[in-house]
Amino acid sequence: MVVDEGWSLVPINPRAEVTQARILSNRKVGAYHHIAFEAGEIGRYAKPGNFIAIAVGGDFSSMPLHRVFAIYRAKAEGIHASTIEIIVAAHGKGSEWLVKQSEGSQLRITGPLGTSFPLPAEPVNVAIVGGGYGSAPLFDLADHLKTRGCRVDAVIGASTSSKIFAPLDGKRTVNSVTVTTEDGSAGVQGRVTDVLDELIDRQRIDLIYSCGPMAMLKAIDEVAQRHQISHLISVEEAMACGIGICMTCVLPIKDSKGIVKMTRTCIEGPVIDSERVLWSKGIPEGTWGAP
Repeated sequence: MVVDEGWSLVPINPRAEVTQARILSNRKVGAYHHIAFEAGEIGRYAKPGNFIAIAVGGDFSSMPLHRVFAIYRAKAEGIHASTIEIIVAAHGKGSEWLVKQSEGSQLRITGPLGTSFPLPAEPVNVAIVGGGYGSAPLFDLADHLKTRGCRVDAVIGASTSSKIFAPLDGKRTVNSVTVTTEDGSAGVQGRVTDVLDELIDRQRIDLIYSCGPMAMLKAIDEVAQRHQISHLISVEEAMACGIGICMTCVLPIKDSKGIVKMTRTCIEGPVIDSERVLWSKGIPEGTWGAP
């Protein structure tokens, strides 16, 4: 068995800190909740693709595990100093507790965590592709891409119209937005991949960023490979700790030497070059760190 001695030494995001964050606003947006925090230095150092881990349930909670959320937007300064925003889909005890918290509540937050989206060195044509509220971090990314002179076209998909997340300010950032829904209740009936080929050809897309369920990311990657386009993804693996301890978020990923390892996506992700991901089901024989 080949052992990469540096694997265990990969640190968490060097800017990460634990802070008491105050809720500035908590409002319902369609099927989701938009929550803004005054969050110490986290907003100052957060980059598109980073995430935070929130302690839920209060001081005497029976829920010891943090809940992890992608950062929707971060601001280094403003009327409330450093702020971060997240989008929450309430579908479990932890997230249901979180969306019930009122303005002024203090929560313990760790962040910014994880890797961020690398930006192109020169202006290129970019497609951002998101599924459901997985599209949230892509709009902050679009802001950064636009400042570099990139053209940005967005494809946002969901099962039905109520689960689409495409904020008005985000629509103003990108050059175009194409919406797809599987039931046809909004935009084009179908999935994001049904419109992606045509967009790539029409806008001469050079680079794709995507965020959403693994099945969607895999389907987008197949499109990217057909067109020989670089594809950077943000995975949505379940994370119980967010800081590399619990090993619940591991995926078989190829390292720089081509060695396949069960890799912690909370540390060496969630942003990963799709070429490194082994999309086939199951764990390949010989994978380092596999049970």
